Amino acid sequence: MDAVSPSRDQVLEYCARAPIERVFLEDVARRGLGRFSALEAADGTLGSLCLVGTNLVPSGPDCAAFRGVVAGSRARMIIGEEAAVGALWEAARDVLPPPRADRPGQPVYATSVAPRGRASTALRPASTRDLDVLLPACAAAHQLELGLDPLAHDPELFRERTVAQIDAGRSWAWIEDGVVLFKAEASAWTPHAVQLQQVWVDPQARGLGHGARGLADLIGLLLRDTPVVTLFVRSENAAAIALYEAVGMRHVLDYRSVLF
Repeated sequence: MDAVSPSRDQVLEYCARAPIERVFLEDVARRGLGRFSALEAADGTLGSLCLVGTNLVPSGPDCAAFRGVVAGSRARMIIGEEAAVGALWEAARDVLPPPRADRPGQPVYATSVAPRGRASTALRPASTRDLDVLLPACAAAHQLELGLDPLAHDPELFRERTVAQIDAGRSWAWIEDGVVLFKAEASAWTPHAVQLQQVWVDPQARGLGHGARGLADLIGLLLRDTPVVTLFVRSENAAAIALYEAVGMRHVLDYRSVLF
């Protein structure tokens, strides 16, 4: 089966069938930021989809068919539902760079219920006035997640990205006396779900319950307008997993990341 370039409506219909797994794909399509390739069924709907850009994000069965589409890509990673990533990677590994890391079994957590007994915090939308405090925290979270220090690699680009998240209303923080007690960003946001990333508490403030309180308040805030809050985590990050389960999030599927 040959890959085709899908319409925006086709992509949105496909994503609506599994809004948690496909939240990032839907967000990119709604913002008009990416190039998609797809496998089309006889009725004109999509059976599989792949975002081709800085990230390769496959979804659905038969993702090996996207081998030719991704050949020679300079993407920084393949990421998405575990089986889809596995199929694409096995088919295309000889036409992509050697990986620096392969992370199967990354649990995806989600909730549609605001945590009970939430304690009020000073959580608020982040501002560019917070940048001097937030930027090091964002960089540390990025390094933990991806294994690269963005302030060493391209500090100006990372600063611009952090400011863009703030300006878009996709960054929240609870800061006291210059210490980040909790922060998080939205990596994707659709009418169906919000996907969080870079959940972080400064090291000197850990173990005091700030993470659970901040995340609980953020979930409650987001669920006022969006049905589901979701995120994914490295399988070995036991502390983060315990936090997500403590606020009532449940493990709903698994992602895999192959990093270049």
